Amino acid sequence: MAQPLFKNGDAYSVPGEETRRKEVLEEVTEHSKETQLPCTTGNAKMKAANPGKERIARDPDSCDIPFYVSEFVEREVGIDCDSLSKLGKLIEQLSENKTKLEEQVLTVSSEVPKRIRKALHNAEDSKKALSQLLENENLLHDAINNHLLTSEPWMEDLGVLIDQIKEVERHLAYLKWISQIEELRSTVQFWHKILKDKLSSDFEEILTHLHWPFVSPTQSQAFGLAAAQGNAPEIYSNLETLFSQLLKLQTSDELLTKPKQLPEKYILPPSPPVVLPIQIMVAPLQKRFKYHFTGNRQTNVLSKPEWYLTQVLMWIGNHATFLEDKIQPILDKAGSPVNARLEFSRALVMLILEKLAADIPCLLYDDNLFCHLVDEVLLFERELHTVHGYLSSFPSCMHILSEETYFQRWLTVERKFALQKMDSMLSSEAAWISQYKDITDVDEMKVPDSAETFMTLLLVITDRYKNLPTAARKLQFLELQKDLVDDFRIRLTQVMKEETRAPLAFRYCAILNAVNYIATVLADWADNVFFLQLQQAALEVCADSSTLSKLQLGQLASMESSVFDDMINLLERLKHDMLTRQVDHVFREVKDAARMYRKERWLSLPSQSEQAVMSLSSTACPMLLTLRDQLLQLEQQLCYSLFKIFWQMLAEKVDLFIYQEIILANHFNEGGAVQLQFDMTRNLFPLFSHYCKRPENYFKHIKEACIVLNLNIGSALLLKDVLQSATEDRTGTTFNSNQPTAMAALNELGIYKLAQQDVEILLNLRTNWPNTGK
Repeated sequence: MAQPLFKNGDAYSVPGEETRRKEVLEEVTEHSKETQLPCTTGNAKMKAANPGKERIARDPDSCDIPFYVSEFVEREVGIDCDSLSKLGKLIEQLSENKTKLEEQVLTVSSEVPKRIRKALHNAEDSKKALSQLLENENLLHDAINNHLLTSEPWMEDLGVLIDQIKEVERHLAYLKWISQIEELRSTVQFWHKILKDKLSSDFEEILTHLHWPFVSPTQSQAFGLAAAQGNAPEIYSNLETLFSQLLKLQTSDELLTKPKQLPEKYILPPSPPVVLPIQIMVAPLQKRFKYHFTGNRQTNVLSKPEWYLTQVLMWIGNHATFLEDKIQPILDKAGSPVNARLEFSRALVMLILEKLAADIPCLLYDDNLFCHLVDEVLLFERELHTVHGYLSSFPSCMHILSEETYFQRWLTVERKFALQKMDSMLSSEAAWISQYKDITDVDEMKVPDSAETFMTLLLVITDRYKNLPTAARKLQFLELQKDLVDDFRIRLTQVMKEETRAPLAFRYCAILNAVNYIATVLADWADNVFFLQLQQAALEVCADSSTLSKLQLGQLASMESSVFDDMINLLERLKHDMLTRQVDHVFREVKDAARMYRKERWLSLPSQSEQAVMSLSSTACPMLLTLRDQLLQLEQQLCYSLFKIFWQMLAEKVDLFIYQEIILANHFNEGGAVQLQFDMTRNLFPLFSHYCKRPENYFKHIKEACIVLNLNIGSALLLKDVLQSATEDRTGTTFNSNQPTAMAALNELGIYKLAQQDVEILLNLRTNWPNTGK
């Protein structure tokens, strides 16, 4: 767009021209300033005479002559009078400058209108061009939009085609790489086969010289005989060379040869292929295995899995020394991490796994054959791991048995035979007799044969499943064990109920010993590392399934509880019920025997001074004899821990019975109190001295009651006053700060169990008070 015009007199100017004119005028003014003369003379004298006035004269605001003119004169002429000769030249020079400036002003004044007209014309042309461009832009915009709308369906179709073309190009590139790889594989496979065949042939020839394989123990010494021959060093040198060369072919062999694998349902752990030279060494044994244990051979019998299992174990043992002495150094020298003996074992175990996977479906529904197969496999696994050092991280027979169908069948058969074993052990004549009854040191628990056999059964089951590869399978077996424990507990309860009429009889005590033994063993197992690991696994499973409360999860996590806690609690409850029944039975007999003792005339018994020798009350004899006999009987029939609980429970009941039914129910003169104390301290308490050092501590009611009843008169009166004062203090009647407290007085006499009110009652049972009005 054109710039706006501004009127300036008769001409027009644009902003640019106006700026240029101002610059020219400023330049002229500057030159004119330089041509001005000073307004006075004698400035130098003024300056010298009065510097302050000189500064004032030079101030532009206070002088008629401009300041810069005065400065110019002083600079060019100064105070020297001789310099005035320069004035003519200066005037001439300033005149010339003035003339040039006037010419420049005239030139600029004449050119400015032309430039303005030209700028205006250019602005109008630019405006027209801009309008045309805007119009063209609108037309082009509309045309483009119309074209895009028209071509949009084409672009969509074209985009699909382009994507297809790109996809085809990717496929083509992939196929090209495949073609190149196949070409390279073909080359590798060609040379690999040539090298492998040649090296394998030479390696097999060397092995033949060494009488490989060692199929019998005598042949396993053949390599020792070969070592004694003159060419032995050459043979072993060639063995090392060929073994090392075959080992170098391992990578290409893994690429070209796909090893035979079992179905995925067995969930075998990942393991690399057996190294190539070991494969060649195992090949003749594989042929022998397949020859003897497949097809219609007489050695291939489903009912005899121990034949092929034992054969493999023998082969592993026969070749172990040769592998360790001759092959392992070669592997070590080559920098290989492979263990020759384990690699050889792993290759042979794969034969077992293939055979087991083929045979086990045929035995699945024959309980006896299936159970026999499992037994033999477990024996094989035990020897393989313990004797030959087979690693648990390698594929094993337990992975085959862990397959869902086979595992559930295993659990079913295990449960079935365990229940049959339980039936037979409980129905045996020796079910409740301890095998070690004649050996005192061994028979501390007095465990009946049925309970010991049952726990041995559980221990065997643990040994059978502890090498299962997954914790989930182990937990299923743990649940089976817990079910068996619960079933055995129920059976014991049923037998016990048949014996409740005679709770002190031998069988009842044997059942109680059995319950205690099982609970004790399970508590010990709970601290075993294996079961602690199962507890951790159970915690993880329960946390995921939310089957337990947060409290139970916390107890499991903090090891406050164990995997057997439920079973132990049930057994402890049964044990407590049985003990309580025994204690109640003995206590009833003691109460019946104490019937006459309760009716003893404690008021009229002679004093101690009237008797030559103190003797046991005749009426107490039946009670004490009953106690003695029952304690002796149960001491012989119950284990120590159970008997300890029994006599302590019985002592507590007898203590309360004598205190409540005999002491508190009667009055005592001096002789009666002394006789009671003699009967208790010299006869009742010693009955329990065989079981503890201070039996009187289990009869605190009786002991403290005898202390109160046998206090001398003075002490009794003083105690009565103290107790009475303490009672009055409690009721607020009187208060004496110097009076000793009732508790201190009782403790001083050795009374800690009885309360103050009980002691007051006992004092009132005494009849030997003096006539003091109290």
